[in-house]
Amino acid sequence: MAATIDARFVRELERICGSSGIVREPLELLTYECDALPHLRAVPPVVVLPDSAAQVQQVVRLCSRESVPFVARGHGTGLSGGAVPVPGGVVIGLSRLNRVIDVDIPNRRVTVEPGVTNLEITRQVAPFGFYYAPDPSSQQVCSIGGNVAENSGGAHCLKYGFTVHHVIAVDAVMPDGELVHLESALTDAPGPDLVSLLVGSEGTLAIVTKVVVRILRKPESVRTLLAAFDTIRGAASAVSEIIAAGIIPAAVEMMDALSIRAAEAAVHPGFPAAEAVLIVELDGNGAEVAELFPIVEEICRRTGATSIEIAADEQQRARIWKGRKAAFAAMGRVSPNYYVQDGVVPRTKLPEVLERIRALEARCGLRIANVFHAGDGNLHPLICYDEKVPGEADRAVEASGEILLYCLEAGGSITGEHGVGADKSEFMPKMFTDEDLDLMLRVRAAIDPGHLCNPGKVFPTPRLCGEVPGPYRQHPAEKAGLAERY
Repeated sequence: MAATIDARFVRELERICGSSGIVREPLELLTYECDALPHLRAVPPVVVLPDSAAQVQQVVRLCSRESVPFVARGHGTGLSGGAVPVPGGVVIGLSRLNRVIDVDIPNRRVTVEPGVTNLEITRQVAPFGFYYAPDPSSQQVCSIGGNVAENSGGAHCLKYGFTVHHVIAVDAVMPDGELVHLESALTDAPGPDLVSLLVGSEGTLAIVTKVVVRILRKPESVRTLLAAFDTIRGAASAVSEIIAAGIIPAAVEMMDALSIRAAEAAVHPGFPAAEAVLIVELDGNGAEVAELFPIVEEICRRTGATSIEIAADEQQRARIWKGRKAAFAAMGRVSPNYYVQDGVVPRTKLPEVLERIRALEARCGLRIANVFHAGDGNLHPLICYDEKVPGEADRAVEASGEILLYCLEAGGSITGEHGVGADKSEFMPKMFTDEDLDLMLRVRAAIDPGHLCNPGKVFPTPRLCGEVPGPYRQHPAEKAGLAERY
């Protein structure tokens, strides 16, 4: 049974982090009640803001000794409720651990604390001709610690992979307060690849306090095109044909008509009015890009592109990407509220699943925008609703659950990069067997036997291995009987 956070416990936290490192005022606590998925909320009893790994370690030791659960929080940009506070638990905010510790150009690595933003790494190394490849759309504000927790990707993950492919080593505070250093097996270290176990564990195994990431040299050549299509099926066919031709673009992104209108209203990228646009980018050796780019252009024309714009310089390329990167936030221009979902389907199933989403849109009476990483089939449907209209918020959540089932039925996954968190945990049994889930929980229990580290997330509760049930939230899709189909 978890202990109650009382005045004595708070005094201990204040002794560790100082009075300026404690948040207790009710209005200030509201800042921490949710991440970027606002329909899941819980006000924490206390938030601590350590400014060093040593303070994180002391806070976790205190929580372990007193059996108080804790949740690590980065910059709050997550989209699966992974940083939602747990009842009776402490939120450990890592925003003050924001130092760039070392920039090692000869060895092509950068060491940072978890509160450093994703884009800051590229800013640090750009003068030397390098960059950090994982680039989620929130890269200006999202933290590296959160990227590690969620194994974040981005537009260029098709060619360059996710966070896990670029993390060399981490320092992490384990649930008992021990500070450990883990090296990636990618450096040919013997033994299990514990870094890959930790990356993507959504804060359920440890709190990362230092990260060593791999940086890449800027490619010799980059070419980008924007192709407009009068059907989503035509754009999806172009994606499949590009990959089938043996071409691995740096990025292939798709936006539909509603997301195009939102981006135009917000940042004016000059996108054409179309049912869908594709952004295709090739990079690498100059001769190779020069040879492959005309093939991509020809495929787009053959599959029905009504117009093609080729970026003539870096300024035009930046304009095109500005429209794509702004798409999520831009939805606020066309809807008072929206729900972002995240699922994956095989590329060949994109037309089928997108058509099912269109039929769902008509049936549920809510607009659904689609903006996603088309190259690897990672869908990000944005379901528009107005929370002031009774029942619309529930319908949006129900629709998001049905879309996840479409992904599973197509042979895909319930998440590509946003994580499971508290939002999609009840769908885990639709994707994994009981034996799969129990094995995962045994690993978790071996590392966190007290179940204090972000409990109630990722896995449906209650389950085996003494998993402490989090606040059980039956997904509206379950209530509607939708999940029974799978």
